Amino acid sequence: MAKITSAIAAKQLRKLNEQRDALLAREKKVKTFTAAIQEDVESVRPAYDFQATQDALTEFEEKIRNLKHTLNCFNSTYVIPEFNMTIDQMLIYIPQLTSRKKQLDGMRSKLPKERVQSTFGRGNNFIEYDYANYEISKAEEAYIAVSDKLAKAQNALDTANTTVLFEADID
Repeated sequence: MAKITSAIAAKQLRKLNEQRDALLAREKKVKTFTAAIQEDVESVRPAYDFQATQDALTEFEEKIRNLKHTLNCFNSTYVIPEFNMTIDQMLIYIPQLTSRKKQLDGMRSKLPKERVQSTFGRGNNFIEYDYANYEISKAEEAYIAVSDKLAKAQNALDTANTTVLFEADID
């Protein structure tokens, strides 16, 4: 067992997945082979140990599964004090704030009255306008508040991911 951060765990998971993927790619190249009828099949057979490969894949999968579980347990129990939310809640909250920020950005950029572009052709004699049914200044204030809250949440999560230690089996 070692003391690690979420950032280290993520790097270790990436490394394990890359190693597993490399083993699968090697296996794909050697698990079957082609030989001409006039060739001696044994002389062109690539080296491949089915059982050793399967055992290695099983080992990688177990390490990945265990480390992900440990990370998930940490994420669901460690509370980020400034937000009184666990990391897994923050991982939901940040995309929610991002979505709200995008929506408010559209609202704050509207004009109080905007001419609607006619889609029915040039023969339309009616000029239509879209009117903002809210105070644009309030949308601007809300945008700034959400933007600030998002930045604070991202910084708090980054700090937790790079400084808070937990025990994990990473050999």
